[in-house]
Parts: sequence; structure tokens; C-alpha cells
Amino acid sequence: MSLNHLDVEKLGFETLAIHAGQDPDPLTGAVVTPIYQTSTYKQDGIGGTRGGYEYSRTANPTRTALETCLAALENGARAFAFASGMAAEDCLIRTLCRPGDRVIIPGDAYGGTFRLFDKVMKAWGVSYDAVRQTDLDAVARAAAERRPRLIWAETPTNPLLAIVDIRALAELAHDHGALLVVDNTFASPYLQHPLDLGADVVVHSTTKYLGGHSDVVGGAVVLKDPGHADELAFNQNATGAVAGPFDAWLTLRGVKTLAARMDRHCANAARVAGALLDHPAVTSVMYPGLPGHPGHEVAKAQMRDFGGMVSFRLAAGEEKAVEVCARTTLFTLGESLGGVESLIEHPARMTHASVAGSPLEVPPDLVRLSVGIEDPEDLLADLARALG
Repeated sequence: MSLNHLDVEKLGFETLAIHAGQDPDPLTGAVVTPIYQTSTYKQDGIGGTRGGYEYSRTANPTRTALETCLAALENGARAFAFASGMAAEDCLIRTLCRPGDRVIIPGDAYGGTFRLFDKVMKAWGVSYDAVRQTDLDAVARAAAERRPRLIWAETPTNPLLAIVDIRALAELAHDHGALLVVDNTFASPYLQHPLDLGADVVVHSTTKYLGGHSDVVGGAVVLKDPGHADELAFNQNATGAVAGPFDAWLTLRGVKTLAARMDRHCANAARVAGALLDHPAVTSVMYPGLPGHPGHEVAKAQMRDFGGMVSFRLAAGEEKAVEVCARTTLFTLGESLGGVESLIEHPARMTHASVAGSPLEVPPDLVRLSVGIEDPEDLLADLARALG
């Protein structure tokens, strides 16, 4: 029996991750979605397409499988798979905004998102205001004054791990006639469902936890209301920022184990955060699972668990932070996050170099960890050696 004949709303997350959009191949019975590595499709007469497929920039069955799965996992009406997370953001903004519109972005936004608004969208006529979204009164004042088209949120934020109250922010956005877009990359749909909490759109870098193996680059947009779907699909096709079939297949393969991986990421990150909290070289630890984290209670209310990302600051300053990043062995020095292997980076000089000199500039003594699924004792020993 096809999954389409089951009550999808009653299926668990793990079941959807493995089966949504992924019925056995009707021709051969293959249980894994095929890689439709083709650019074009035979038509049965002019305009007589089979299943609506005519050219793989417009649609591809492997990409369709991934999009169907992502929509199910986020409880959305429709999903779109892109060539990267930034391509997804760019296409979404150009679909929802017009020159002259304003957007409120996080005061601690991801560097790539800030760069997109500051260097690309501003030139296109879309301006932005950066506001710390943990301060809802500040967001409300900015929304009342600026009348934004979008409020753009991250939670947890990158790299400071702040937690934003999605339900409260959604109500605020709607009260001011704005749409709420939530970047759900850090949490993944396994830990958090922004659309269920009132958000209008979710964006992902599927490169991260959804792919999960540091072997594919991709992005996604998931819509709560299909009202914007046709325009988004038109813009995606017109600009061509689509996920290729092999990339879609790799991401879909990663999604199947998302739940199991996230459980281990969260457990390991909690161990690492606790150990760092007690280390004399560390002045502060940013992890929403710690009871002392200012967003802990909100995170408990809107997340299944607290994620696999940990940031910390060092008493000895920037050079010590750079030194620690260079001294780890199991924590590989590198950008990105969400893979099975642990990564370490210096945000001020790496992923967030684009915000240097701006109000979003990150502390120079900050180190960010993407905690993988290795043996936690080995990870703790690696950090202990690096910290000295």
C-alpha cells in the first residue's frame, strides 16, 4: 500500500522521514528512490508530459521526492529544494518582497544572511533593520515604525545560540501585517516545528543536519500556506537555483537517519556544554540546554531537545580562541555544521567575517562547536587537550 493511502498526520516523524514521498518505484519495486539523472523527458505528443516532467530545471522526480518529504517533516503545505541555503533565501525574498520593502532580521544573524541583505538585497531596494529578537518589545517598536514585509528569525541563532519565542514573534509579526520566516537549520524539523508555532515560512540549509554527512550542499523553503507556491516555483525555475538529482538523493538519504542522529548530537552536545561550563579557561558557555541559559525555558517549550551546537568564550581572549581551534584533533577546523563529524571554528574570522565592523559583529574570543556523533568521552578528551 502506498503511503499516500495512509493517514500521514498520524504517522511519527521517523516514519515520515523514511517513507514520505518515497514509495517503492512502480516499475521495478526498488525501495530506494531512484536518482533520475536526466535533463529532459520524452513527451507523448507536444505538451503531453508524463507526470508533469518536461525538463529537470523545472521538476525532477528525485527532487520531488525530497520536497514531498520535507513538507511532511515540517508540517507544511509545499516545499522547494534549492542548490544551497543562500539560493533558497534569495529566491524566497525576491518572491515575497518588492523594492521599497523592509525586513527585520536578527541582531545576531548568520553572516551569510546578513551579507545577502546588506550587500545584495539593499542594492535591489529591500532594506533591513537588525534587532535582537529576544527583546520582543524592541521588535514591536521596530515593526510599528518600519512596517516590515517580513520578520526574519533564527532560533537557535548562529553562532550565539540565542532562543527566540516563535509563537510570540509570529503573533507580533501578524499584528503588524508582516510574515514570519524562520531559519530552522540549527534545530532541524526533528527538534522544532516553526510552522506549528505560527511561522509562515521555514528555510533550511539542507547542507547541515538534514543532509548530515558533509557531502552535499543544498537548501529548502517550506510554506505553511500554498498561496505563494506558484510564484516561488516560477522564480525558482526562472533563475535555475535548483537542487540536482544526485544532491536531492543524498539529502533524502541523510533525512532517513535524522532522528537517530539528532538524538546523539543533542546528547553529546549536552555533555560537552557541561564540561566546558566547569573549565577555568572558559568564561561563558552558550547552549540552550543549560538551565542558566536565558532562553532555556522557551527552548524547553518549543523544542524537543536542545540541539548539537555549542559556543563558548575564552578568558584569555582572541588569540587563545584561535589557538584552541588549531589544537583539536577530533574536532576538525572547518566551516559548516551538522555533519556526523565534530567541527570547530572561530566565527569572527570564518563564518561571520562578513559582519565584522557591523552591529552584528561577534566576540573575537568566541569558539563555535558543531558536536558530532562520535564517542563523547573522546570528544571531551580532545577539548581538554586543546584547552590545556
